[in-house]
Amino acid sequence: MASTLIATPAAEITARLDRLPMTRHMWMLVLLISLGGWFDTYAIFLTGSIAPGMFADKIFTPTTVSLFGFTGLASFIAALFTGLFIGTMFFTRAADRFGRRTVFTYSLVWYCVATLIMAFQTTAGGINLWRMIAGIGIGVELVTVDTFISELVPKRARGRTFAVQQSIGFIPVPVVGLLAWLLNPTAPLGLSGWRWVVIIGSVGALIVWFVRLKLPESPRWLAQQGRVAEADKVMSAIEARVARECGGTLPLPDAPVAEDPRKGTLAEIFNPTYRGRTIMLSVANFCQTIGFYGFANWVPTLLIAKGIHVSQTLEYSFIIAFAYPLFPLVSTLFADRIERKWQVCLSCIGIAAFGIAFSFQTEAVPLIIIGTFQTMMNAWLSFSAHNYQAELFPTRIRATAVGFVYSWSRFSTIFTGFFIAAILQHFGVPGVFMFVASAMAVVVLSIAMWGPRTNHRSLEEIALVAPMQPEAVPVRVR
Repeated sequence: MASTLIATPAAEITARLDRLPMTRHMWMLVLLISLGGWFDTYAIFLTGSIAPGMFADKIFTPTTVSLFGFTGLASFIAALFTGLFIGTMFFTRAADRFGRRTVFTYSLVWYCVATLIMAFQTTAGGINLWRMIAGIGIGVELVTVDTFISELVPKRARGRTFAVQQSIGFIPVPVVGLLAWLLNPTAPLGLSGWRWVVIIGSVGALIVWFVRLKLPESPRWLAQQGRVAEADKVMSAIEARVARECGGTLPLPDAPVAEDPRKGTLAEIFNPTYRGRTIMLSVANFCQTIGFYGFANWVPTLLIAKGIHVSQTLEYSFIIAFAYPLFPLVSTLFADRIERKWQVCLSCIGIAAFGIAFSFQTEAVPLIIIGTFQTMMNAWLSFSAHNYQAELFPTRIRATAVGFVYSWSRFSTIFTGFFIAAILQHFGVPGVFMFVASAMAVVVLSIAMWGPRTNHRSLEEIALVAPMQPEAVPVRVR
């Protein structure tokens, strides 16, 4: 770097945060932020659960007449991820400019309004348009959640807090599965059941929007922006609450890690320090979503392709979905013990293995058991990858960088649905999971070969460590 490394106010805030114990107040901040991800997940996992209802209304079909046909389920998936791509690629930098809390709050309102309008559309084109618009808000929200949490918790607890955040965030998976199971066959007040599943999610998110107004702004971001007095005020309030709850005096912070004091720009993610990380995460994100959403969005449709009745597919999907919120809770036992990059790799290997096993099952019990293990691997990949990518860039460009690399997962999923629909039509369920396994192999190779270590390191320390030199010694100012 051309700029001199110094102990900036943001680095001093980091040192103060990293010595805090995870008391009730710290977990409450994590909970409030996690509520934002709750409805984002709800919106994303609508796809598989309401698909049978939309098939019944003859709005969409399971497969497409042509590769990029817009009357198939693949177009509905593509519409969401087109919006997610636009949101993550072009709008997440707003969180680096206007603050985590502001963007975090208003992106949810965007999603709520667009989703509510979508619920009343009667054509494939209208549904896809408003699904895409809602996706823009969701894309911004997801990246801001990751950025916010990584900057508000101490370094030794990032793994556990992301696991808890994902556990809370995944609760909507069985919830939306249950609602779809109960409502899809019905039409309360003359509206098809799947529309009520959509409406419930949009209205609920508006309620949570008011709850989250209690969140403070990220003190790290405030300090990075030169708003040092505000950062100190927020940080002091957090320290006072934590000190009261732990019943004693807080330990002295370690010496801050020196960092680059300049304001960040998008171009910085391509400089020699971060270019390798940017490419690695872009490739990994492009491929990992094929495995994650290749299963999550298509479970009911894949089961229907196996000849299982629609009502049974929704029941099986509901049972399998319970692994999403439960596994991250279990993983809090090892989330900060196993190096983050290896958690990403192990989860991808599991997705490939269990996916191939799932494709050859026809009986209910093995389908549910293997599908549950597959879902556990999906949940593991989700919280470990979200945590990992939020750690690899400095505060000044964190949201911008994460938005850029994460957008490639959204971009690939625009087309993945069409490819999976075509593979399903011509090669069946086994063909789908061979496609998934190939994508997972690319993720494992990229992360294993070029991913730096991050466990128990401050965010500034990680930012100064070159990708090919994970053992480099950070510069500390005494």
